[in-house]
Amino acid sequence: MKNIFKLALRGLLRNRRRSLVTLLAIALGFSAIALFAGYTHNVYGGLARQSIHDEMIGHLTVSKRGMRTEGKLDPERYLLTQAEVDAISQLLRDEPHVKLVAPRLALSGLLSNGRASTIFIAEGVEPRAMALLQQSEADNAVVPKIKKQLDPARPEVVELSEGLADMLHLASGGQGAMLVNSLSGQANALDVTVGHTFNTGNARSNDKFAFLTLDLTRTLLDAEGRADRLTVLLDDVSQTKMLRDHLLTNLNGAGYAVEIQTWQELSDFYNQVHGMFDMIFGFIASIVLTVVVMSVANSMGMTVVERTREIGTLRAIGLKRSGVVRLFTTESMLLTLIGCLLGLLITLTVRWGINLANISYIPPNSVAPVPLLVDMDIGRVSFTFILMSVVGTLAAYMPARRAARKDIIDALGHV
Repeated sequence: MKNIFKLALRGLLRNRRRSLVTLLAIALGFSAIALFAGYTHNVYGGLARQSIHDEMIGHLTVSKRGMRTEGKLDPERYLLTQAEVDAISQLLRDEPHVKLVAPRLALSGLLSNGRASTIFIAEGVEPRAMALLQQSEADNAVVPKIKKQLDPARPEVVELSEGLADMLHLASGGQGAMLVNSLSGQANALDVTVGHTFNTGNARSNDKFAFLTLDLTRTLLDAEGRADRLTVLLDDVSQTKMLRDHLLTNLNGAGYAVEIQTWQELSDFYNQVHGMFDMIFGFIASIVLTVVVMSVANSMGMTVVERTREIGTLRAIGLKRSGVVRLFTTESMLLTLIGCLLGLLITLTVRWGINLANISYIPPNSVAPVPLLVDMDIGRVSFTFILMSVVGTLAAYMPARRAARKDIIDALGHV
């Protein structure tokens, strides 16, 4: 085995130019896959934080069974009562990894500045829960990066999205009026004061969205103590699916007809982007693997032709056909492994440069720039390393097999 590796390495060094070209093809292909994998990994992480914290979806959402499908037609029937909110919240808080349980209540209606009005979509949430929901793992644990904040001492103060405030020319401290239908179908209106404005990060919702205190929302809807869902925040995102199944079993066993959705199930945008990038990654990986296979096969094919007499000599002194195949596949394996290691070095260098360059861009359907960063996706990089090594090694099998099947006399007489 030791002699096989020495002969294989000597064979690679025999034609340095061809080996270098093949080596670069493998290295650049590997680095392209690794860099794109790192970029998508960073995008997935950013989208997850945006869904869980910026959009305040939380990790889990508990609602009465049927709320998502029938709740808009008959909202009162599918709201959680005050007794259910209190009891379920207590059961959830007793579970490990549960950091916060926040009752939520959605509403929509008309917002007016006294001269003009427009539709709005709002969320009612407790001020303390709003602050905790926006504090992600990437934020400072002592001073969270809160973008939206309600005042518990002033329930009449609302937070408006920037586009909605601009449309009605409502500045901070300005007065407006909200008109909604209560649960019983009665029109209900209240004067509100504009607190701060915020950017939703989404062009479609930046001119419609608002946040109200939960007390104000319940007053507008005449829904004292009720909620349409409970948002659950965990201390570890990796526990989401496992805890969902556990909580659903416990709550249904306790007699509560509820359903629980994870943040991934509720974030359509995350799922669409994830699916798109997975498809692009598969497309790029297949192209790169094809280039690697063709490069290695072409290189080894030319090597076999040039070294036919050498193969005949090795066969004449006792090397078996399987030994010839093993020799050339070992050469191919060494070439691919060195290429992948070089590609890993290129990946680390380019990644360092990109992350240091402070590049930003505005994604589609967004209004705020995001930094262009590349992570190190260990899982995909390891998979690519192993796959390219195996594929590169197998690419030499057919040329080596053809050379091994040649008669010794014909091989020795090859010109």
